[in-house]
Amino acid sequence: QVQLVESGGGLVQAGGSLRLSCAASGRTFSSYAMGWFRQAPGKEREFVTAISWSGGSTLYADSVKGRFTISRDNAKNTVYLQMNSLKPEDTAVYYCAAASAPYAYRVYGADYEYNYWGQGTQVTVSS
Repeated sequence: QVQLVESGGGLVQAGGSLRLSCAASGRTFSSYAMGWFRQAPGKEREFVTAISWSGGSTLYADSVKGRFTISRDNAKNTVYLQMNSLKPEDTAVYYCAAASAPYAYRVYGADYEYNYWGQGTQVTVSS
């Protein structure tokens, strides 16, 4: 089992920045690829970004490329999502997720590939 706890959400004006954190406990964090997803009111959950367990590979949704950055610190069992140039359409509940990964550079972009999920943290961007 892997337990995931997100933090860092909040209210920010358009153009501002936030950094989300996802702290993991349980099994060996460094053997899991990690991802961030989000779900806005009335919409389906969507992929945001992912990182391999080595940290050497990343994947981004087109809507966040150039604005969001995913990173991880395996020594701290934590994955981060730095969000810059935030837009009102980024408003959503953000979830981190963990996927058991057999290869150091594998990343996953689909929610069904993830085994564990956090409870989510709300991000609200005002215009």
